[in-house]
Amino acid sequence: MVATTQEQSASPLRQGLQTRQLTMIALGGVIGAGLFVGSGTAIKTAGPGVLLVYLVTGGLVILVMRMLAELAVAAPATGSFAVYATRELGHWAGLAVGWLYAYHWCVTIAFEAIAGAAITQQLLPGIPSWAAALLFMAALTGVNLAQVRSFGRFEFWFALIKVAAIVAFILIGLVAIVGLLPGVPAPGLSNLTGHGGFLPNGWSPLLLTTLVVFFSYFGTELATVAAGEAVHPAETVRRSMRSVAWRILLFYAGSIFVVVMLLPWNATAVTASPYAAVLERLGIPGAAFIMDLIVLTAVLSCLNSGIYSSSRMLFAMARQGEGSKALARTSRSGVPYVAVCAASVGGFLAVLANYFLPTAVVFNFLLNSSGSVAVVIYLVIAVTQIRGRRRAEAAGESLTVRMWGFPYLSWFVVAALTIVLLGMAVAPDKRDKLLLTCAVTAVAVAAGLIVQARRKGAK
Repeated sequence: MVATTQEQSASPLRQGLQTRQLTMIALGGVIGAGLFVGSGTAIKTAGPGVLLVYLVTGGLVILVMRMLAELAVAAPATGSFAVYATRELGHWAGLAVGWLYAYHWCVTIAFEAIAGAAITQQLLPGIPSWAAALLFMAALTGVNLAQVRSFGRFEFWFALIKVAAIVAFILIGLVAIVGLLPGVPAPGLSNLTGHGGFLPNGWSPLLLTTLVVFFSYFGTELATVAAGEAVHPAETVRRSMRSVAWRILLFYAGSIFVVVMLLPWNATAVTASPYAAVLERLGIPGAAFIMDLIVLTAVLSCLNSGIYSSSRMLFAMARQGEGSKALARTSRSGVPYVAVCAASVGGFLAVLANYFLPTAVVFNFLLNSSGSVAVVIYLVIAVTQIRGRRRAEAAGESLTVRMWGFPYLSWFVVAALTIVLLGMAVAPDKRDKLLLTCAVTAVAVAAGLIVQARRKGAK
């Protein structure tokens, strides 16, 4: 642990992120198209019962974040769980999970670029989607090449817009639910118990929608990835992780509750844009246009955070000798500019593909290729925390933040995540994603084992 701290203190990155900025970076990475658009698919599949999926999955994510907070507060480091996996499980594990994480965010960057371009084309039909995607990628790559303090300020206000929008949506929805909105009768429980009931398609669709929900929640860990650039790393990470967890659950579960209460789960508009459909039903003027602007803001914020998180992970891997040394190069302002450019490659390739292929083809391909990497990474975090706690207790180390109910809740998380992966294996429409994730994971693990074997041979 001491070695990790010393390594971090020698990092050429600048410490310029405040607690409020770190919290917003984490929120910015989570609240994107997965919530505003992807939730429609989950609702259509599982019905009103999807609320249980968001609550249970959100609770599971909070447990994972508590486990990660225990590790991160003890030894804040850029690279977060990849650094801890190297320390507790070996270089093969750190290399594998670090590159899997960078891969996931590179795909997400491309995913958000295409999503933002599609929304822009709806608002301004005269602009080709590939041109909008190129503009977004160029602008946000430039933001990430600036000082980290500037990035933090930019992302703070960017994320604040969508957080404020979600809070306003929940408040308006609650007013409508209790029947206090003029001209809108209280829906009661008609949309929960009617149209086939709370679970119109049974229990099995709940497991099938878990992957979609996991994809939406993924990004909460950004606060620990950015720890190396926080002004007071340990305290900042502790505060931000404590606040981010319950806020994410409130925003997701709260807004989904409003949607399923005010809108029939089988309404045609649910799949396209459930939030816009709710506002239109409540008679909010220009609801579709307002939601398009909010979704665009959310997408660009997530894209911005994706470039940041992926670049910092690539930088951390290079610093540990688990990536090209070029990725560890920094500018005079302390920005890993090579890693930023490398992280942006996926988005620019998506722009190129979007020029030659229909938007839907690229969009669906990127979503499917992301697979279930998020679940695998959370599983590694859980195993790393279990190993780390046992090592710390054996060494008599004191921990400022501790995982609740250790070791029982920690092993519960491992079991729950394993069940999610097994559930994907038996679901025909999820099996391809799982196989792709297994293939990518196998390549990453094999690379890690080869690098570890070479290191031992060199000694």
